[in-house]
Amino acid sequence: MNFASPFSLTLWAITILAILGLPIGHAMIAGSILYLLIVGQDMGIAAEQLLNGLYNSYVLLAVPLFLFAAELMNVGSMSDRLLHFCNAFVGRFRGGLGHVNVVQSVIFAGISGSAIADVAGTGRIVIDMMKRDNRYTASYAAAITAATAVIAPIIPPSIPLVLYALVSDASIGYLFWGGIIPGLLMGLGQMAINTWVAHRRNFPVEAAVPVRDLPLITLRALPVLLMPVILLGGIRGGVMTPTEAAAVAAAYAFLISLILYRSVTAKQTYVAVLSSARSTASIGMLIAGALVFNYVVTIENIPQTVRTMLAAYDLSANQFLLAVNVVLLVLGCLLEGSTILLVVVPIFIPTAVALGIDLVHFGVVVVFNTMIGLITPPYGILLFIVSKVSQAKLGAVVRDITPFIAVMIAALLFITYVPETVLWLPRVMGYKG
Repeated sequence: MNFASPFSLTLWAITILAILGLPIGHAMIAGSILYLLIVGQDMGIAAEQLLNGLYNSYVLLAVPLFLFAAELMNVGSMSDRLLHFCNAFVGRFRGGLGHVNVVQSVIFAGISGSAIADVAGTGRIVIDMMKRDNRYTASYAAAITAATAVIAPIIPPSIPLVLYALVSDASIGYLFWGGIIPGLLMGLGQMAINTWVAHRRNFPVEAAVPVRDLPLITLRALPVLLMPVILLGGIRGGVMTPTEAAAVAAAYAFLISLILYRSVTAKQTYVAVLSSARSTASIGMLIAGALVFNYVVTIENIPQTVRTMLAAYDLSANQFLLAVNVVLLVLGCLLEGSTILLVVVPIFIPTAVALGIDLVHFGVVVVFNTMIGLITPPYGILLFIVSKVSQAKLGAVVRDITPFIAVMIAALLFITYVPETVLWLPRVMGYKG
């Protein structure tokens, strides 16, 4: 590799700027402009690629809308009702609040599509519940909260799957259906680990909720529980596209919180809009940077170069998937998941197609993989968030989360080499791939 080539200098510029503290999206834009300057192309191409990519991608509208729906759940009483419902059914078992943590994340995943939204909302509440009266250690409460939050970007609606659809042209609707079984598989694995740890450490059993109270608790939480059903039912029935489903999710969360639960004020709504706007701007800049940098990658013919290089090793589809999984797991320790999906994954897509790998299967696998990076040290963002929220030492959180990471990697290998775990539901829904 020529370390003085225009592309190498671009990579050096992006890396140095990121190390100096510039957001990665801005760093990619600056590095790409440097590339255009060195090769003598019009630097206005950067703005053209950025604007065309953002304004021609209708699917991206789903991102702010799903974030807004999650924020409304958090500022209203929807999250509290959801937790009460989960506790009524699984809190009675050994390590019950750990099971509550998993189940609420599975349900919340069908609404928000964001791991950070999960931790920031219901995650804060359940950590406090687990720490109360020293029933669970702060580090374990933080660890299981971070681990379960990773379910949110797997089960639809999923913002990372939206981003993958953007770079791969795969059907976002079928990607959504493909994420359901892997997400549930991840949840079952986490509940198994929680059961094992709970018996080893003798975690408490919560007081059982009387059976006579279950109908009322379920009724109070029913509007929240219906939300994922309405979204997936609408998509399946052809009533709405996934992007329109995001708008329905936001409107539904707002109307339920305002009219039925009467738990959202005008000030809280403003705060929710502001918070979701900040998150959208952050993701938007990252997407913008990736769009410009991907133009540079295309000009340099990097995907074809990688494809040729891999062809020299004569890899089978299974060997290729193993190599991609290893690379993404390593990168997940160092880079943010959206960056990997927008910049690194597109390089592998042509080779995946050439090897006959289904793009829906490949998409769910790479999203599942990159989301594990949210909880792997040294730069797993969820580790820092839950450590701050729980006031637990980061080292202790990492120790307690290790068994969860192990079972998630095992689940990753399972869905990688048993494609039907991903493709069965999409095919039931009409997918021909």
